This record gives sequence, structure tokens and C-alpha cells, in this order.
Amino acid sequence: MADSEDYVAIPDFSCLLQMDPNLKPYEKDFNRRYEQLQKQLLQLEEAEGGFDQFTRSYNTFGVQRQPDNSLFFMEWAPAAEALFLTGDFNGWEKFSHGYTKKDFGKWELTLPPKHDGTPAVEHNTKLKVVVHTKEGDRLYRISPWAKYVNRDEKSIIYDWVHWDPPQQYIQIHPRPKKPTSLRIYEAHVGIASPEGKVASYTNFTTNVLPRIKDLGYNCIQLMAIMEHAYYASFGYQVTSFFAASSRYGTPEELKEMIDVAHSMGIVVLLDVVHSHASQNTEDGLNCFDGSDSCFFHSPPRGVHSLWGSRLFNYSSWEVLRFLLSNLRWWMEEYCFDGFRFDGITSMLYHHHGIGSGFSGDYSEYFGLQVDEDSLVYLMLANHILHTLYPDCITVAEDVSGMPAVCRGVEEGGLGFDYRLGMAIPDKWIQILKELKDEDWDMGNIIHTLTNRRYGEKCIAYAESHDQALVGDKSLAFWLMDKEMYTNMSSRIPMTAVIDRGMQLHKMIRLLTHSLGGEGYLNFIGNEFGHPEWLDFPREGNDQSYHYARRQFNLLDKDQLRYYQLYAFDRDMNRTEDKYGWLAAPPAFVSAKHEEDKVIVFDRGHVVFIFNFHPSKSFQDYRVAAEAPGKYKIKLDSDEALYGGHGRLDHNTEFCTDPQPFNGRPNSMQVYIPCRTAIVLANEEMDYCY
Repeated sequence: MADSEDYVAIPDFSCLLQMDPNLKPYEKDFNRRYEQLQKQLLQLEEAEGGFDQFTRSYNTFGVQRQPDNSLFFMEWAPAAEALFLTGDFNGWEKFSHGYTKKDFGKWELTLPPKHDGTPAVEHNTKLKVVVHTKEGDRLYRISPWAKYVNRDEKSIIYDWVHWDPPQQYIQIHPRPKKPTSLRIYEAHVGIASPEGKVASYTNFTTNVLPRIKDLGYNCIQLMAIMEHAYYASFGYQVTSFFAASSRYGTPEELKEMIDVAHSMGIVVLLDVVHSHASQNTEDGLNCFDGSDSCFFHSPPRGVHSLWGSRLFNYSSWEVLRFLLSNLRWWMEEYCFDGFRFDGITSMLYHHHGIGSGFSGDYSEYFGLQVDEDSLVYLMLANHILHTLYPDCITVAEDVSGMPAVCRGVEEGGLGFDYRLGMAIPDKWIQILKELKDEDWDMGNIIHTLTNRRYGEKCIAYAESHDQALVGDKSLAFWLMDKEMYTNMSSRIPMTAVIDRGMQLHKMIRLLTHSLGGEGYLNFIGNEFGHPEWLDFPREGNDQSYHYARRQFNLLDKDQLRYYQLYAFDRDMNRTEDKYGWLAAPPAFVSAKHEEDKVIVFDRGHVVFIFNFHPSKSFQDYRVAAEAPGKYKIKLDSDEALYGGHGRLDHNTEFCTDPQPFNGRPNSMQVYIPCRTAIVLANEEMDYCY
């Protein structure tokens, strides 16, 4: 610890301790982290004039067009012996345009305009940095700050392409207000079409955004936008951090896509990968200056043993400049509204989560196994983002359950808004794989859905892209499997398999949505029970696109039951939008009856009733309610519109008795058909959060 006169107090640490007194023994760890953060902020102030300028370094590094149309180039290559620029502009002459070496490993070059006053490098022409190493090697590299890279059809290596279009897309729609209830549609632009090809930004704008709006999602989480040379990496092996993937179209088309989303009141998050980088050298960051470090730790610390990728050195000043400016770039240039930070667990611990079960013992989250450089980087990133953009949303993908990930930096937390509830989809897959319906454990399901840190917002989901990848399959396919190919027609009676699958698909999603968190996430296509799994073109499947697409065409055939699942998902989101249960405090579970297979809870004055019993319906079943009054059905999974059996009368009013029941002061009697979920709302309540 620092001397007492240097001691930096965490302003609101008492709030964190009030919420979780068990963190008191680790106060020194929190203080050390917070002190390191303050030290970095002070250094930024002294050396760079504050984080505002520092995080806009994309305006000085890479290539910049000056007011007189001269071009200024700057790179950081501390281990290089010499740097040259080559490209279409000079006929690929390797040594005619040398950079000048500056302090701190930086290199600069200015190209005056052509005689006609136009820039020396034309828009949409290729460039390369030629790096001479101290060992005498000559390397061809892409600028780490490249804003656009592309690949010739027959090439496997990406090229740096100078992007400076005469007509830039100007966004006209303001960012929507930060939603109080976050309903996320996780999407991948390339697979967002029924056709067997890489789909485009324009296709997404025209064909997918209206569906997302109709479904009632108010947030899109975009995967695989940061450029990645290997399509099948799902975007998680990033090669160019400042370049929007060119395989879907141009930067201007992505800007338009986000602008149109904003016009629909939808916020857009970027799935940002700052936990590691592709090991590619010619078109990636790896060995940019010829050394095995530069942006990364030297091996072995700088290599992820399972992913085979490079790990950033978060204690390096220039790495902080690069990564923090990268966040700012996506916010400023493309008007993203926030980020889902991928692979946080790998960043937080020196062991990267490999071989660690995380029992929940607090000692696992503190001490020498924690990588405090990367932890403080995340604090710094969140602090800067939320200071510059108060409505910015940040989501942590952390499987470890580290305390205070979603508490403010001023409390000693990491500053994220939400964490992903990663145990929930695993639980559903386990149940469907291993248990008969009559063996489902209601208490265990409730525990998994409610077992989250109080005061730290969680995003619940029944399945995401992880569960759809090859080797696994979507929940719908777990439930109905090959019968989805032959028995999904609504013109024939449901088989037992389809009936069970349809009902459970809806119930699982509603239970997750209403009980599992303060936000909800769905992966593109799964809302309508997308069959099969997800697999990108690769050698192992003869470069097939068959499973790298989303079959929205299944919805356009009204005789197929996929539309019934779509309609339920839509109305589930719209019901939440009206009653706001995601923004309400956690639910009060009044019943988890193992024999009846019934779950009852209330949240935000809405009563949720689930009967998972495969065959038993219940007449006059008493359920608890907090508020007295008349309740009516607002959502019913058994409605015929959703592929149900239509056994409930929606005109029925359920009046409460002042009869205490299961911990609530009031109760009422309800008919609950088997395999049905019901949402009841009090007609006399004001639902406003």
C-alpha cells in the first residue's frame, strides 16, 4: 500500500460494503486498484492534457488528411530500425518514402499534395508499411490504425485501403435515450439472410432492422464488426481494430445502418474484443514492428494457450492509447451506443480462467491471480466512456462472477452497467439433455435464474450465439430435432414432439425474461425457433454457407409454426415494454411446487404463473399476489395465435381475496393448463418505472 499521505480514498466504498459487507477483508485490494486508476488519470492529465485528447489519437495516428490536402502518417513501432510507406500511389516503390524516427518509438511522414492540389494517395487505393527490423528483415504490414481493409477475391491476406470518400455518410438521427429495460437482439450481419452467402450491411438495414423493431427489441448487439481475416472466428480473432469489416460493405453503409436503427429508437452495442488479438502478422497487429511484443506481452505471458492469440500489455502507455482511442472511435465515427466487452474473464486473471471452476469463494477474486493491469484498464475504459457519454451502455462477459464488476468506479467497482448471466443457458441445455420432463427441479431452475449479485444488473438469456455453434444446437432443435423438417406445418395437428417443443420453447424464454435479470438477450433467429446450428464456411465443411445463414423465409410462410413462436416473442417484449418488469426490483417467488411443477412469482406488480407439468392442468389453483384488485391475462403462451391450445378465457377477471398465501397478503384462484405460462396484471395499478 502507499504511504498514508499518498493514500487515495475510494469516494463511495461504503456503499459497496453496505451492499456486501463480506468484501470488507479485501478493502486493501480495492484501494490498490482505485489508487492505480487515479495514478493513470493523473499521468494522462500531465502527459497528454487529459483523457479527452488521448482517446482521440485516431486523429493523429495512421493517416490524416490536412487542410491543404497533404497527408500526415504516424505509427508506433519501437523495435523497428526503419519505416517506409509504399502503395499504389508510388508504384509500390519500397524505399522512396521513409518515415522519420521520433521519441518514444514513434515514426512520422508527410506527403505533400499532388500538383493539382489533390491528396498524394487517392481514396480506395492500397497502402503498406514496410518495416525494417534490427535483424535486417523486411516486413510488410498494415497500419494498426487502418480504418478500412479489404481482400482481393483470390488472396487470403487483407490489404490496407485508404478510405477517404468524397461523399461521407452524415448521421442525422440522435442517439435514442438509454432504455430502462434492455431487450437485446444479438446479431451477426453476415448470417442475417436466408441466402448462402455473406449478407451485407444494406441487407440488414432493409430487411432485418424492421423485424427487430417489430419484435420489440430496443437494443442490437452487433458481433463480428471489427475486421477479422478469418470469417469462421465469429469475429473474435480481430486483425484490424479500427476497421469495420469490409466483407459486409463499406464504412458508410454501416453508419447508415446504425443511423436507421437510431431512427427506430433502437440503441446499438458493439461486441468489442480487447481481451486478445489475432496472431496474424501480415494483416494483424502481431509482430507489427518485428518484435514479439510491441502491443503485447512477450511470450509466454503474451500468448493465450487455448486460443492461440496474442494478449495485450495493458501497462503500456501506447497500448492504452490504442485501445481507449479504439473505444472512442466506434462511439464517435459510427455512433455506437456502447459495448459488450468480450472475454473479460481471460483479462481479469493471469490464469485466464483456464482450469478454474470458480466456486464463488471471494479469495478467488483477489490476490496474485488477478491481473490488475487489465482490471484497471477496464475501470479506466468504463470511467472514460461514462464520463464522455453518460448514456453509454457497457456489458461484461465474465463467467467468474467477480464482485463489483457492475458497480461504479467511484465505489471501487469496474464500472460496467450489466454482466451476462452465463449460467442460465448452460442450465437449460443441461436440463434438456439430461432430464425427463417429470424430473425437472423447479427449485434448481429458480436458483439458477435468481442467483445473481444484488445491485449488479444482469442480462438473462436462454441461448446466445455460444449455444448455436456447431457441436451444439439451438434450443428449438434440442426440443424438436428432426421433426422440425417435416412436422412444423400449422395445417396438420401437432405431433407430441412438436407440441412439447413449441410450448416449452415459449415457457423457457418467458421464465428467463421475467425472472433471470435486469435485461434480456436473444440471438438472431432463435426468437422463432431457428432449426439446426451455426457453422461458418471452412475446410471441414467444404466452405459451405448452408449453416451460416438465418432462414427468415420460414416466417414468410404463414402455414409454418415458426411464425407462432415469432409472434409470442414479439408479444412477450411488448408486454414487458408496457409493464416494465426488467426495470423493477427482483421478483418475489411465492411458489416452486415440485410435484405440481408450478412456479409462481410477482415482479413489478405483475404475476407470473408457469405450469411445467407435462399432463396435469389445475382448476382453482391458489396463487399469491402482493397488490389486491382485479387481475386479467396479459400474455398467455397457450393462446392459439402462438401455437397453443387456447384453453384460457381472456375475458376472465381474477379477483384477489385478502387471504394471505405463500408470503403475500393477497391471493386468487386461477385455472392453469399444463405446459402453460400466464402473465397477469392488475387493472388498477399504475405500471411506471
